[in-house]
Order: sequence, then structure tokens, then C-alpha cells
Amino acid sequence: MEAISVEPITAEAFGGYGEVLDCAGEPDRIINQGLCGRYHDRARMDFGAGRAGISLFRAEPRELPLTLEMVERHPEGSQAFVPMSLDPFLVIVAPDLAGRPGRPRAFLTEAGQAVNLRRGVWHGVLTPLHAPGLFAVVDRIGEGANLEEYWFDTPYEVRRTTGA
Repeated sequence: MEAISVEPITAEAFGGYGEVLDCAGEPDRIINQGLCGRYHDRARMDFGAGRAGISLFRAEPRELPLTLEMVERHPEGSQAFVPMSLDPFLVIVAPDLAGRPGRPRAFLTEAGQAVNLRRGVWHGVLTPLHAPGLFAVVDRIGEGANLEEYWFDTPYEVRRTTGA
């Protein structure tokens, strides 16, 4: 089994797969009588036919090392994972190589970060590392197939490194 080391997530490292959503830097606007910073338009939501919807997911926490057997993608819409706690979570993505996933990468978010996966990006399933594993998910709601799964012939082992 080939090992994949977990990397800290950064906007630059994750940029080919989507956006890291956080409150880095100064807010774009101050609103609500000067009591709230708005970090405006941080993700590009992209949907084919259908509409954006917000669903709640409760996922079982996982532990590292983790065996990665499959990835999935959504060809008809982007998908944002917004944790409803301040716990970091694991985000696994892979480049597309002519309709199949390439070598996966694993990222660890920081407390207060969310991610938006671009339309069609191969990714691992929602992977909280702490209970309660509760997330708001913004994705496409509509008719038609919007899920492709790919099962690896040989699974990968996702391991924590000292820096992540």
C-alpha cells in the first residue's frame, strides 16, 4: 500500500481543486453596525442543471492512518463542506487524468476553515477526525446523475506527519 502524507491546507496548495474558505486577512466589508466583518464571495459555486441547496451531514469520525479505497466526484456541481464545529477535518483530492483520478493528496484543515470543491474534482468522502462530525454541505440539488465513484486497485494509506 502506497503512503500519502497529510499536508496542512493552504490556498496555494489546494488551489487546483477548489477554494479554502476562511477569514484570513482583513474583511472585505464591515457590516451590522460595525460589529461584523464580511469576507465576501469566497467560493465559486458552479452547477449544471439544478440549483444550490444546503444539506446537513453527520459523519462518523475517522482515525489516521486511514485506508483510502475510493474517491468520488460530482460532474454537475461544486460541493462545499462547512464544519459546524471548530474541529479540523481531512480533505482528500486527486487530479483528473483522462477521466480517472491521479495520485491523491490529503490536506488537514485548521479550526474555522471550510472548503469548496470545484465541479468534477475527484475527492475522498467527508472525513471528520473529531465528533460530532456535523457539516453544512452546499451542493447541487436536481435531477440526473451527479456522482461518479472510482475504486483503487491498490488502496492508499493516509498518514499524519509531524507538520500536519
